[in-house]
Formats: sequence, C-alpha cells, structure tokens
Amino acid sequence: MKDILAKADKRKALLVGIPVLLVLIAGAWFFTRRGAAGGSSGDVAYVTSVAELTGTYASNGVFNRFGGIVEPQATKAFNKRDDAEIDEIYVQTGDAVKVGTPLFSYDNAKYEEDLAKAEIELERMYNEKDSIEDTIEQLQREQRSAPSSQKAGYTVQIQEQQLNYRQQDYDIQSKELEIEKLKDNIAHATVTSDMEGVVKSINKDGGSQPGYGDESDSGFIVVMKTGDFRVKGTVNEQNIYDVSEGLPVIVHSRLDEKVTWRGTITSIDRENTDSNNNNMYGEGPGSSSYPFYVDLESSEGLLIGQHVYLEIDYGQGSAREGIWLDEYMIDMTDPNAPFVWAEDSRGRLEKRKIKFGEFDGELMQYQVREGLSAEDRIAFPDESLREGMTCVSAEMMPFDEPTEGMDGMEPGEDMEEWSEPGDEMDGLEPMEGMDGPDPGEIVEDKPDEGY
Repeated sequence: MKDILAKADKRKALLVGIPVLLVLIAGAWFFTRRGAAGGSSGDVAYVTSVAELTGTYASNGVFNRFGGIVEPQATKAFNKRDDAEIDEIYVQTGDAVKVGTPLFSYDNAKYEEDLAKAEIELERMYNEKDSIEDTIEQLQREQRSAPSSQKAGYTVQIQEQQLNYRQQDYDIQSKELEIEKLKDNIAHATVTSDMEGVVKSINKDGGSQPGYGDESDSGFIVVMKTGDFRVKGTVNEQNIYDVSEGLPVIVHSRLDEKVTWRGTITSIDRENTDSNNNNMYGEGPGSSSYPFYVDLESSEGLLIGQHVYLEIDYGQGSAREGIWLDEYMIDMTDPNAPFVWAEDSRGRLEKRKIKFGEFDGELMQYQVREGLSAEDRIAFPDESLREGMTCVSAEMMPFDEPTEGMDGMEPGEDMEEWSEPGDEMDGLEPMEGMDGPDPGEIVEDKPDEGY
C-alpha cells in the first residue's frame, strides 16, 4: 500500500509541474522565433513587391487566363408533341431562319380522326343532357300531383337527376375544350420559328444531339438567336474567387493576340459544374470547373463556336505612365511629405519619400513618379513599423499564431498566472517515462492528511 501511495505522490508532483514546463517550452519557442526572424532588431516587417501590388507584372504575361467559347445570347428549343407523328422537316442544321420560317410539320391524320370522334361524342352528350332535363321536368310534374306521403321520394329522385345534369354539363365543357385543342393542333400542324437565327441542332432520335459549341440541347429543333454574342468561360474551383459579376474582361483571339474584344462578366454559375475543362493551363485531377458568362461591347469579327482566351481587365490593355499605388499603402501622416515603408539594399526597412503625379479618385490610387520602382518591396503602413527592421516576404507570414493568452508576451513578464497549482488537468496524459499505477492496481482516494 505504501508503494502505491508513493507512486501516487510522485504522479501528483509531476502533474502539478507540467503547466510550468509547457509554458517555459512555449515561451522559449516564441522568443526564439521573434529573435530569429527579426535579427538584431528583434522584429520583422512583411513586404510585398510593388509589381504584385500594382499588377505591372502583367507585361510579363502573369495574369490568369481562362478558356472561352463564343455562343449566342439566346437559344430556343422547339419541341415536338408526344401524341403526333412528324410529317416533314423543312430545315437542316446550320440553316438560317427568320420569323415565320417553317421548321417542321405534323401528320394530321390522327388529329382529324380524333376530332371526328370527339364531335360525335359531344353530340351524344348534348342529347343525354336534354334527356336528363326532360326527366327532371317530368318528376317535378308528378311530385306536384302526388300525395304528401310520396313527395319526399320524388324530391330524392329530382336531386339525383339534377346531379347527373351538372355532371353532364361539366363533361360537355371538357369535351368542347378537347375539340378546340384538336382544331388548334390541326390549324398549327406546321411549326414555324418565332425568332431570327441559325438552326443549331435537329434531334430526330429523341436524344441529345450537339450542334455548334460544347453544349448539347434536348429540344427537337434548337435555334440560336443571331446578332449579339456572349462568351462562356470556365473557371477552376481553385481560382473561382478571381472572377466576380461586374468585372471588365479582355477577350483575346487565339489566332492573333493583338485582336481583342471587351466585355463584362454578367453571371457565374456556382451551382453547376462544367464537364468541359477550358482553362488553358489545365486542371488537376478531381478538380471542378464552373461556367461564367461575358456580355460583349461588340461581337464584330467573332463566330459562333469560336474559342478564345479571357482575362480580367486590370488596366493592362491601356498603358498608364508611372506606378499607380493604392492610397492605403502610403503613409500620409504628413501630407506634404508622403512616404512608403520600403526594403533597402541591405534587406532592412526604411522610410522612402515619394513624389506624386495624378490621383485616380475612382480607384483611390496615386501615380508615383519618383522614389519607387516595380522591383521594390514595401510594407503595409503600421504604427509598429520602424526603420531597421528585417524585411521578410509576405508569403512567409505565418498563419499559426501563438496560443491564445501568449500573444505579445515580453521577456520578464510575470508568468505565474500560467502555472497556478490546481489548474484543470482533465485529459492530460502522463508524460513518457512517468511512473503510474501498474495495470490492475487501484489507487483509492485519500484525504490530503494521509499523504
């Protein structure tokens, strides 16, 4: 029993000391991290290249490009009826059609036969209705002259006939609607186009049959509207956040880079993945792509089904003199002496004075004429920055911060609060090598005075 209690004593002492040990280890890691990163200055400044911030690297072709295909603004499917046979098809895939151009016609033989039967049935129903009406009148006359004891029986018979009359009246109305529909089908046996366009596909077998472009349509005859075009692009799930509705787009011809069109992203279909992968750089296995659509300012020179490249228009299409830097990257504490926090030739942070040119109030950007080049790296202005700090690329900024409560802990700070005896130790596993009860042993709870 004494051996058991001795082991329990040893275990309790180790458990109480673990928080202190953990804090010391974490503190050493934290201060070492700061010292190693900051060198003699004890801190670092994260910097980003001006080229990356301003997009001037676009001249090197670094901007993302997406594959696209030219398609009509609208298509319409003309479906055939299931209860009729096609008599004749008047168009072929690729034919130009106008409003009123015949597309196909139905064989009316079945409709005419059904119409003749329906008209005969309607005449019979009218005769039955008249007969029911005569029966009601006859029962009403008999009821008036019948003894009082029989009047109730007549009332029941009359009510039954009146129900039959209303049902017959309803059936007649339904049959009349059926006849009107049959007559309309016969009158419109020839289906015509109601828009100007090009026949995209003819599906004679009832399945999907592709025409122009990458999509297929399930309509019997599909007509593409001619006139203004749009471009359907495809964006990968990894860079879908690079595009958004309203962004301007430059459309490049695949045959000649200098031939371009301009447009705007009008919609992004985030609900449906695109089986056709149009990203020019290819996509990884298991990656999903989503379609987005661009309305063009002008579609002159484009053809339906033409493949193009798309890139977001950041102004790379129109050269602007100098470097245009976002206002928030400039320290304007003294409006007469603006500067940026830049990395010097020794990799240290310095205040660098700059001279402005124009100001773009729409984009909130200053034109920097002197003091900065695209190759320089600068830091976001912050009160904690000071000259001489070691500059580190913003790509190296850690995402894992110190444990909550340790952030900002300075050397010499009182750490007793991190190692209060009696802190909650639930779930803490014994350290490797820690003595504990042997398997099968039971340590009974004892009052402190027993230790």
